[in-house]
Amino acid sequence: MQPHHFARRWDGSPVTMPPRRRLRVDASSPSRLLRRGQCSRCRECGNLVDWHPRADHRPIGLHPHELPTRPVPTACRWHLSCGVAYRGADSTWCRVPHAAVCPGRTPDTDLAPALTEFRRRLAVLTRRRIDAGLFTPPPPVAGLTTVQPDKRPVLPIVEILHIRYLAERPLDALRCVSQTRRGHRCPHPVLDPAAPSGVWTLTTVLSTIGQLVVPAEHLVLYSLSRAPYAEQLRWRAQRCPAHMVASTAPDLTLAGWQVFDPLLHHAHIHTHLPDTAPASPET
Repeated sequence: MQPHHFARRWDGSPVTMPPRRRLRVDASSPSRLLRRGQCSRCRECGNLVDWHPRADHRPIGLHPHELPTRPVPTACRWHLSCGVAYRGADSTWCRVPHAAVCPGRTPDTDLAPALTEFRRRLAVLTRRRIDAGLFTPPPPVAGLTTVQPDKRPVLPIVEILHIRYLAERPLDALRCVSQTRRGHRCPHPVLDPAAPSGVWTLTTVLSTIGQLVVPAEHLVLYSLSRAPYAEQLRWRAQRCPAHMVASTAPDLTLAGWQVFDPLLHHAHIHTHLPDTAPASPET
């Protein structure tokens, strides 16, 4: 079905804001994320991105507008069902990943002519935002420090339900993703001094994956494997004790976990245990 087109400014923002209404998540919905929490701007190009969970609970950033399916390569076709993104398209319209057309990134492969033209249009929007002072391109990454002074990793590896994840920020800075009654994001941290905590441990990682050699034999991770099952679910959902998994409060943003990959996340592998446990924000 052809998407509806509303009046928008040159940067993609709506001309008029619709009246606010109470939002809720249906009990049968596979996604707890509110619609208003899905949209953000790319840190590399400044254009709008819609974030949706996939069937494996990993997030994917899609371009907000639909495109005709025919000129889009099969690998770039996505569709939404009940707020969840699935690969492929069963209609004449589809969504494309923003990473495939982001003008701030170098394409991994040659793009189709339709996507090349679309990427060029996004580059024009990026230039307009830069000229208007609305966006500043990020500086090149150089000399990134991935260890804090007390040897705690800035982006730690956390083991939840025997699956290793890379956190989006330090453990004591992880914030609950739930919505409060006033419509704001919950300010409480996920780490709670009164709840069962995990332990820093030094474990091994596979030295080879196929024919590729991982450049480290050991890694430090924060293991929650000995915590109760409900506590591990709370951490994976990135909720504070007041917004447990069984809570009906919707989410304002996606949980910031990435499935740990020794090859992609090699810069965040550390082989020395931290000097102290993660400090609670209330201590």
